Amino acid sequence: MIEPIIKVIIPAYNEQDSITNVINDIPKIVDEIIVISNKSTDNTEINAKNAGATVLSETRKGYGYACLKGMDYISEQKTKPEIIVFLDGDYSDYPEQLTEIIHPILHDHKDFVIGSRVKELRESGSMTPQQVFGNWLATFLMKLFFGAKFTDLGPFRAIKYDKLLALNMQDKTYGWTVEMQLKALKQKLSYVEIPVKYRNRIGVSKVSGTVKGSIFAGIKILGWIFKYSFK
Repeated sequence: MIEPIIKVIIPAYNEQDSITNVINDIPKIVDEIIVISNKSTDNTEINAKNAGATVLSETRKGYGYACLKGMDYISEQKTKPEIIVFLDGDYSDYPEQLTEIIHPILHDHKDFVIGSRVKELRESGSMTPQQVFGNWLATFLMKLFFGAKFTDLGPFRAIKYDKLLALNMQDKTYGWTVEMQLKALKQKLSYVEIPVKYRNRIGVSKVSGTVKGSIFAGIKILGWIFKYSFK
């Protein structure tokens, strides 16, 4: 069996204290680790380069902008990957679980895998009450409107590269994860969730750590769901 080409995309904004840990814990089966510095003002870029990652810079603030930058970079490469893994740069996920995340794609013919941050595997305090409620509400609405079986909007996820391109991702900020899940449902991709561990991040969250960030994220996520429910 030919080993698949796997690339990891990591959006990062001021993650100098965590990014090296994230990169070092990613299994060696990964072909390339791409860190997109989303207007970082600290040593995120230097630390990521020193740890062996490809580092790109995206000056427009937004999680989606960073992910799209990584995808644009991959699209220009001669040899395309089979699998793309998305992972946060704050070390809240356990990068070594990447092998578990991609297993259903490699062996069960799934198109899309979400790392679900189940309560029993979450470190105390690793998700704020507003995150827990927001995840519950979003996934409940997706179940109600689309019959989805998602339980989380977790950032640790893997998808076949060709399927990702077919989704035509558009969101530039907070709605990236839910847009991917909604479009996966619309396009009838086969998907599954894998329970993953989750710990307290290093540093302060740029989204759930602020009232403004939580409100805007909530509005964006619900906006995508209602937009698709009435299409």
